[in-house]
Amino acid sequence: MRKLQIKWWLVCLLAGMMVVPSFAQNKRPMTVQDVQNFQRMTYKAISNDGKWVISVMEPWRGDGDRNGNIPRFTGDSEAKIYNQKGTLVKSFKPIANINFSSSSKYAVLSTKQSLEEKEAEALKKQNEKPAKKGAKGNANAGNGGGRGPQRGGESKPLETLIIYALGQHAESIDSVRSYKLADKTDWLAYQTKEKDSTLYVRVLGGNNLEVPSVTSFQFSKEGKVMAIVAKGKGVNGKKGLFLLKQGAMSPVCIHETEDDVMSVTFSEDENNVAFLTTDDKDNSGHGVQLWLSQNGGTAKMIVDKTPSFAPKGWVTSPNGNLRFSKDASRLFFGTAPDAREKDTLVLASNRPEVQVWSWNEPVQYTVQDFNKTREARRTYTASYDLGTGKLLQLSDKSLPELSMMQDATSQWALVSTSEPYSVESMWRGRSRSDVYILSMKDGSKRELAKGTYTRYRISPTGKYAFAYAEVDSTYVTVDLATGKSYIISTPETFAAWDDTNDVPDYPRSYGIAGWTANDEALFIYDKYDIWKFSPTGDTAPVNMTKNGRSLKLTYRLIQLEDASSDRSIDLKKNQLLSAFNEKTKGYAVYQTKFNKPLEPKLLMGGDYMLSNPAKAKDANVVMFTKETYEYFPDIYVSDLSFKNPVQITHEVDQQKPYIWGTTELISWVTPKGVKCEGVIYKPANFDPSKKYPLIVSFYETNSETLYSYRQPQPHRSTPDYHLYNSQGYVVFNPDIHYTDGHPGESCYDCVMSGVDKVLEGGYIDEKRMGAAGHSWGGYQTAYLSTRTDRFAAIESGAPVVNMFSAYGGIRWGSGMARAFQYEHTQSRIGGSIWEVPELYKENSPLHNLDKVKTPILIMHNDTDGHVPWYQGIEFFVALKRLGKPSWLLNYTGEPHWPVKMANRVDFQTRVLQFFNHYLKGADAPKWMTEGVKAVDQPYELGY
Repeated sequence: MRKLQIKWWLVCLLAGMMVVPSFAQNKRPMTVQDVQNFQRMTYKAISNDGKWVISVMEPWRGDGDRNGNIPRFTGDSEAKIYNQKGTLVKSFKPIANINFSSSSKYAVLSTKQSLEEKEAEALKKQNEKPAKKGAKGNANAGNGGGRGPQRGGESKPLETLIIYALGQHAESIDSVRSYKLADKTDWLAYQTKEKDSTLYVRVLGGNNLEVPSVTSFQFSKEGKVMAIVAKGKGVNGKKGLFLLKQGAMSPVCIHETEDDVMSVTFSEDENNVAFLTTDDKDNSGHGVQLWLSQNGGTAKMIVDKTPSFAPKGWVTSPNGNLRFSKDASRLFFGTAPDAREKDTLVLASNRPEVQVWSWNEPVQYTVQDFNKTREARRTYTASYDLGTGKLLQLSDKSLPELSMMQDATSQWALVSTSEPYSVESMWRGRSRSDVYILSMKDGSKRELAKGTYTRYRISPTGKYAFAYAEVDSTYVTVDLATGKSYIISTPETFAAWDDTNDVPDYPRSYGIAGWTANDEALFIYDKYDIWKFSPTGDTAPVNMTKNGRSLKLTYRLIQLEDASSDRSIDLKKNQLLSAFNEKTKGYAVYQTKFNKPLEPKLLMGGDYMLSNPAKAKDANVVMFTKETYEYFPDIYVSDLSFKNPVQITHEVDQQKPYIWGTTELISWVTPKGVKCEGVIYKPANFDPSKKYPLIVSFYETNSETLYSYRQPQPHRSTPDYHLYNSQGYVVFNPDIHYTDGHPGESCYDCVMSGVDKVLEGGYIDEKRMGAAGHSWGGYQTAYLSTRTDRFAAIESGAPVVNMFSAYGGIRWGSGMARAFQYEHTQSRIGGSIWEVPELYKENSPLHNLDKVKTPILIMHNDTDGHVPWYQGIEFFVALKRLGKPSWLLNYTGEPHWPVKMANRVDFQTRVLQFFNHYLKGADAPKWMTEGVKAVDQPYELGY
């Protein structure tokens, strides 16, 4: 063991350990504005030859989606291009998109209007005064003539396309409306200006070919053929679908039509093209026609609007997904019931708007309502055999779910339905299914399983169905040709299940690594190692990595190649493995072969976190990032030995002006004997002789992320750790382990005993401790407020405080009833309100809010789709009634967390002010002392 540790650290040194910026006395604390301006890396790429790297950096700008995820390229994104030595050779800002060409000779990108310009235009428009009634001429004549130059009348400004010959020169093309770059060839196509329908096509480094009147265009997967749809004046007098082969002088018409052409799809060999046409200008869901062109010939209609093989009243759907099997033997498309028409003889205002919820309908009405748009577009899969011309309906309303191997070349598929069992999913959180083996040749079906919880998948070559059966923690396979099933692992022979499972439900598996060629063997993970299994169970499983469990290393296969359908584990080739050290929380890369059991060879590893390497397509070069809490995840490149990685980016330098932080892993045992770990985040200028305020922030478990950088950002729901370290706080994130039926007590035991462990260090002021959590964490901080007065302030985001009313609520983000959460998943009660009412009362903070002695800041928004907003209202109203200092932040129109950037910044600002007041003695802002009245809210923030 000692030799292994020495070897680990020797490899770390050889690999080039990260140098953490030293603390200097002139560093300053971060502010919320600094956090928003902090540059994040939103995109990285390595060229196919491994000689060039792209990194895109941008500040936190733009609003998020309903989950709060902010898309890339929304800020003033700067693309930086580096050579393999880490030299910055070119940068572009702000960009809208960027990619390397297939040959690695070019980078193709588009630049866009800067945020400053965009915001200035928006502000000017906002402040424009409307013309007085009766005024003539320009409505903006009274204030300088309006906005100035218009950008083609578009809401989105046109972009500039740049073709950069790497390391040489750049060509700019102004006013580009759209462009596409082929994945596997240096072929580029673009259109300019709003009303110019000309398509410009070129092989990079060559001249343009111009195609007029183009409405849409796309490349084949291999990038040697283009599909072009032309309307208006057409191409050479023809309108319809054209094919343009690389090197050809003009496109060839394969289908002349005035109808709309949709869903153009190439087979992988590029010899077949399928597409849909419709004369329905509204695309209202009525039937379309399916066409097929082979070997560049004139297209032939293979399915009409109303296919005879489909159920009566069904049509060929415009919403179906066209797809060829890899060998182009089959074409898959969608059918569906014909779209319904509303009764136009009844005045819409005379039709009642009512929902009818029925106790025995299979799917909860709210789920139906949430999914109604998707359901209206639902299609069922049909197939066309290109050899025989045979058409088959593969899935239908009785068996709507179809599962095929990725290549779709097998004779067999699976069809299933869960509808007969949907009602019980309300409280179980999962649904049983009836599963059948489907013949892709004749459409016949054989029953595989009835009312099963097991979710079957199909092996890569289609010989087997396989699954982890959670109910009894076994792996099973089924020979699809014979229907014979095999149990290849049992709990006695293989520990497949997650042994950290602490919810009242069946534990999940650790997953699989993959299959070998021809489905000869299946590689399955246990907690630490990778095991080789026979798909028929005729030989005993073999531990291929040997020492993972003994060393507490979690090995996982790194897939360097693209996730193509024919990928399999090659027993003769070296394989890369990632490894997580359960003891140190560090990461490593190992090398092994799977031709026999071997102890993997350490290539690189240490006390940091590693991203999975990305391999250059045409070279044995990989790109990866290394990070710690103290060190930005900068990009490195190396060969497959990982011996001498080259640091490409140095974005860690942006930390230099600020006080940063450090991490420390601690462990303790709760009063009930539960072993726990947690992470302490300290200011970089930490002085153990001083007394610091403490923020306890937690959710469930976090210690495995000891070395996570925790990108500074205006978080949607949690305090930013770097901000608080910089402001002189210590942050503690303890792991929580739960006992079924007692989640609140479990939290109390783990968190408070962890706090006691931290206090042993002598550097925390026990009178200046705060707690913060959101959602499940918000519930737990609310619970703690009723159990202890040791915290000086608590922030609780989107909390459940009344498990009785929450149990009967709806998750409006999905329409699902919330009962399953309490009976089987995160809330961990383990029974219904009628079976164990005493547990619902025990775990509901509402019943004990009279015991609260801590000021509480609540954040709960009025369109929360996860936790009912009325939970936050019950919390606040009760505290107000009881005379407890409390505040409720409602970011109106926002979901489970603020997603608008202005609201995220505001949230971080108020939480920091709240804790600064109670933990550092800062003056309370006006919004805390006087509030912000509704009539004043549009004009002041109360900061």
